[in-house]
Amino acid sequence: MQRARREPRRIEFFQGTLDSTSEIQDARVFDTTLRDGEQTPRTSFSYEDKREIAALLDGMGTHVIEAGFPVNSDAEFEAVRDIAAASHTTVCGLARVVDEDIEAALDSGVDLVHVFVSTSDVQIEDSMHATREQVRERAVESVERVKEAGVECMFSPMDATRTSEEYLLDIVEATTRAGADWLNIPDTVGVATPTRFAKLVEKVVDAAVDARVDVHTHDDFGLAAANALAGYEAGAAQSQVSINGIGERAGNAAYEEVVMALESLYNVDTGVDTTAIAEVSRVIEEKSDVPVPGNKPVVGDNAFSHESGIHAAGVIENSDTFEPGVMTPEMVGAERELVLGKHTGQHSVRERLQEAGYDPTDDEVREVTRRVKDFGAEAQRVTMDELEKFAREVGVEQVEEEVRA
Repeated sequence: MQRARREPRRIEFFQGTLDSTSEIQDARVFDTTLRDGEQTPRTSFSYEDKREIAALLDGMGTHVIEAGFPVNSDAEFEAVRDIAAASHTTVCGLARVVDEDIEAALDSGVDLVHVFVSTSDVQIEDSMHATREQVRERAVESVERVKEAGVECMFSPMDATRTSEEYLLDIVEATTRAGADWLNIPDTVGVATPTRFAKLVEKVVDAAVDARVDVHTHDDFGLAAANALAGYEAGAAQSQVSINGIGERAGNAAYEEVVMALESLYNVDTGVDTTAIAEVSRVIEEKSDVPVPGNKPVVGDNAFSHESGIHAAGVIENSDTFEPGVMTPEMVGAERELVLGKHTGQHSVRERLQEAGYDPTDDEVREVTRRVKDFGAEAQRVTMDELEKFAREVGVEQVEEEVRA
């Protein structure tokens, strides 16, 4: 089934810092919600969950869906196999540089096999108990095996940002010569900073020659999205993200943050249907059992909500006053909300009363606003029921509905 044609998502807006929009020309999105996202502590997706999530990601136009780790279990193999058979987009399976892993990934029918191996000394010595030479040899042999099978291959030097630069570039060049189509640079433990990461990615892009470069960033210091964007700016063609940023420890770069930054700040058409972002975020929140914080960018309950009187008044007049302007709630399938509380102003109260069918005078608005503020100051949530109760107490008249023939 072919996806419906997307409407142009770019909003004409004033410039300012948006003058610099040429750093990224093209950007692909690799989703790892079903693989790294599922490695979130205490998160487990059922077979049905995986199929539903994959279908949503596929329908959105995600370029790659990493469906899982086929060798992990029979159930995981079946899920990856069935997602690969049902999806229109590229489906990826993960594999260590181990024959059994690679054969399982190939047997699952994925379009792309993602092979990885540790390259930092601390992981080579204390996790793999191997040598650099052994790691390099296994990496090359694994890439060659995938390519012999006629399948696209991605190679990841795990813990790249803590790997000796000389050794990292050596293994990048070796796996590229072996036929790797993609070189993924993972900031496995989230220690990269945008400027340093960009410099590293630039060097890998130069060393990779014929292979395209992809980045995988973690959020241990809250820099995952920034590092992913720095990777694109440095020449990476793709970044690995997860919905709501779920994943190991503090999580991955968030799909919604990276995509909307690309679309709205860099003016890059990713091809993703951004209007489905709010929906898929809610699905992942439910199935992962990882709550989305209210202040989460793009998809949090407060992302397009306003309580402050000054902000609400400005937004009522023109939403661009106190929102980014280049990103609207409609673009991500969300809705704007004027929240009632102790910071609420008269503009917001009038707007909400009118939406509810009331026709308040200026004096009535002032009195209802006072009651809203007093109620909110007691740390109580002001609902529409409370607002309408205040309106009735003050004596605000309701607008009579027109009688239709």
